Amino acid sequence: MTAHPEVPTMNEEQHMATVVVGVDGSDGAQDALRFAVEEARLRGAVVRAVMTWDLETLAYTAGAWGPMVDPTGVEESTRAALDAAVDKAEADGAATIERVVANGPPARVLVEQARGADMLVVGSRGHGGFAGLLLGSVGQQCAQHAPCPVTIVHNR
Repeated sequence: MTAHPEVPTMNEEQHMATVVVGVDGSDGAQDALRFAVEEARLRGAVVRAVMTWDLETLAYTAGAWGPMVDPTGVEESTRAALDAAVDKAEADGAATIERVVANGPPARVLVEQARGADMLVVGSRGHGGFAGLLLGSVGQQCAQHAPCPVTIVHNR
């Protein structure tokens, strides 16, 4: 009978430094944030919660270009939405959570924020307009282009 080698344990040099998670205010994103916080807690990592805003996307989803929107107001409301989502996740006090609000398309911003990270976490479907998709377009783009492993959390 041969002995099985011991499973290596993580030491401080091997711990995960950063878990990036996309947040968009949807239930799926909140599930992804909870997953990222738990993963970071287990690995001694920091969570970087990222929420984006993009005036072109807002204008497109509104159906017309309409009057110009004040970007400061959009950024402030995005920051408030991110704060609300993170406040829910921080109730456990399980991990340190950095908050990042950035201008740009969600997939591009998340891939950029994931540079140097050890994991990128996204929900399977967020607030996109394609309800029939099993995997949202942002999740699909992140899975294809992220510079680190990607975890896609399915809604409960």
